[in-house]
Amino acid sequence: MDSLQTGDPRYLKRRVKGCTLDVHPTEKALVVQYEVEATILGELGEPMVGERKECQKIIRLKSLNASTDTSSLARKVMEECRLIHPSKLREVEQLLFYLQNRKHANDNQERKRISPRDFKPYAGVELDEEASINSIDEYVELLYEDIQEKIRGATLIFQLARNPDNLEELLQNETALGALARVLREDWKQSVDLATTITYIFFCFSSFSQFHGLVTHFKIGALCMNIIEHELKRYDLWQDELQKKKKAYEEFSDNQNLKKEHEKSFRKYQSLLIKQEQLLRVALCLLLNLAEDTRTELKMRNKNIVHMLVKILDREDEELLLVVVSFLKKLSIFLENKNDMAETFAVEKLARLIPSEHEELLSTTLRLLLNLSFDTSLRSQMVQAGLVPKLSSLLADEGQRQLSMCILYHISMDDRFKSMFADTDCIPQLMKMVFDCGEEKMEAELISLCINLAANKSNAQVICEGNGLKMLMKRAVKMKDVLVMKMIRNLSQHNGPTKSLFLDHVGDLAAQISEEEAEEFVIECLGTLANLTIADLDWALVLKEYNLVPFLKDRLKPGSAEDDLILEVVIMIGTVSMDDSCAAMLAKSGIIPALIELLNAQQEDDEFVCQIVYVFYQMVFHKATRDVIIKDTQAPAYLIDLMHDNNAEIRKVCDNTLDIIAEYDEEWGKKIQTEKFRWYNGQWLEMVENRQMDEAGEPFLYGDDGESFVGNGDILERPDLFYSADGIIGADGAISPEFYTDFQNGELGQTGYLSSVSDQISADRPISAYGFRPDEQFFYNYTTSTR
Repeated sequence: MDSLQTGDPRYLKRRVKGCTLDVHPTEKALVVQYEVEATILGELGEPMVGERKECQKIIRLKSLNASTDTSSLARKVMEECRLIHPSKLREVEQLLFYLQNRKHANDNQERKRISPRDFKPYAGVELDEEASINSIDEYVELLYEDIQEKIRGATLIFQLARNPDNLEELLQNETALGALARVLREDWKQSVDLATTITYIFFCFSSFSQFHGLVTHFKIGALCMNIIEHELKRYDLWQDELQKKKKAYEEFSDNQNLKKEHEKSFRKYQSLLIKQEQLLRVALCLLLNLAEDTRTELKMRNKNIVHMLVKILDREDEELLLVVVSFLKKLSIFLENKNDMAETFAVEKLARLIPSEHEELLSTTLRLLLNLSFDTSLRSQMVQAGLVPKLSSLLADEGQRQLSMCILYHISMDDRFKSMFADTDCIPQLMKMVFDCGEEKMEAELISLCINLAANKSNAQVICEGNGLKMLMKRAVKMKDVLVMKMIRNLSQHNGPTKSLFLDHVGDLAAQISEEEAEEFVIECLGTLANLTIADLDWALVLKEYNLVPFLKDRLKPGSAEDDLILEVVIMIGTVSMDDSCAAMLAKSGIIPALIELLNAQQEDDEFVCQIVYVFYQMVFHKATRDVIIKDTQAPAYLIDLMHDNNAEIRKVCDNTLDIIAEYDEEWGKKIQTEKFRWYNGQWLEMVENRQMDEAGEPFLYGDDGESFVGNGDILERPDLFYSADGIIGADGAISPEFYTDFQNGELGQTGYLSSVSDQISADRPISAYGFRPDEQFFYNYTTSTR
């Protein structure tokens, strides 16, 4: 086509066809793909010779940023690039908008695959000559010479392999690839430079999935594993030798020869270390590429790849560490590899890398720690390694904030570690982020972490410092933010000065309890109020001013609302029932029959039963409500039925409540006494009847003549089995009433057969079926997916 360039332009016709647009994969640029059709015309204008050529133009957009007007920029691009047809203006605008919002590697995205072009030749393998694909056979010949010539030949082939366009042609040259694999297998111990260069070549092939079969065919992956293992052993030997010379120098500090020898050895060690780490880096990159196939990855795992990688974490070279941490991150998604990392204390070594000025290394390390933080034991290792204050300090770094918060959130899930946050600057930073959100929606990771931390008393005090609680209440009420209210509810559970701060906000909370508000929000407000067991709080005034009694009563009807809301209403009633006037107000409103109806409906739910019984327990303290409970309802009968419930907490609250009822009502007292003794007596009879009287095992039940003491008669007709009848068994064999009175007073406690009926009456709330006291905040754990 030389004639196209030298001929008369009048006889040359050029035409652009098929223009398509796309975005550049890595840069802020548009890629214009088009086809040029050139035709030579004859003297009469007829086409004589024609040629088509595919072309590409890259339009780099250096001025494009978050504030750029994409419409104006699109018009400018159209003006400057005539290849783009005016009809494609809308398409250009869309592509520019995509580029404007596309996240790059510095936006905490995954690191792109390491490219062969990322590696620069290091000292020892740099050559002045430039390789040519046409001279590949000459370079292969060099692989059969001495070590230096082999290095030169391998380096020239590496120059070609770095260009992906040459890989297909190199792939066709089986002789070259076979020779490279053979030299690597036979001579890698003789020269680190040779091993590194040839490994680089195969790494270039491993960067593309379609060439993995080639690399596997020559067993380069297994060879790299052997190389890494060998180099790690060499490193240990270097370290031991260096330590010996250092120790000798320190013992004889006056000996200048020892000093010079130590300095010489140290310089040699540093030189060897640089080359070794270059070899380790490229070998690990090659293995990381091959690990795309999980079967290949499993083979690496069986050869202890995790242990090798963790051992390399002690190094200082940041580029090598980046490859190692990236590899560990990929491996960490499998349970077996995660367990290997736990055994080798990888977390302790990773903690050394935080913080780091190398942003990509820091980000990758945090991602690995996030994967590991799903394991309870590894979270414990993170705390022991001092990661809580380190991660807290990273909250100020906007680039690493989200990852740090996710890891801290996982750590905060464990009650053992919550208190450690109080001694760091984590909570003040979190509170600042919360308040900086203004009226915008808060990040899930941020509020989740705050909710967990608020469940600890020390943290709660830090959160509420200054205007902390006031600002949280303002945001929660204004925006009806359920998650912020969950955090406030956790704060309200702690006794001491923190709880007293809520006195100023009782009205705000009570005002939210209405049918108009969202049910989830009302649940949190009710739960917060129910936690406020404060002596100075006038509950009667609150109930009247905000007309809460009708709301509470209506919500007690089974099916009137979700169970969560009904349960919070019951707990709230238990809290306000501590006040005498409130208890009377609630009793007059007919709440007690409503509670009994709810008890019938929810008798299978231990949490409901425990909290309803606790309300009865509170109400029998007050004279006005005690009479209503005892005389006008069947509550005592229900309590007697629940006295032997399987749940220990329900039994405890029932016993305490029935003891009070028995003290104030003689008739119910006798029924309760009879039922309690019938239960204990039945237990004892069942034990005797079920006892196996084996001759060999129980010889004391038989006399000298082998006749059973019990005989064939009814065991209860044998008076010698009982204690003497002084006050226990009457002449007619019946149990005397005084026996149970003595039992109640604890006078039979030393017999060893019967224990005290109940604990002393306590004003504390019961622990519920799930281990929480009603006056304590139920733990809310707001989870997010971070994997």
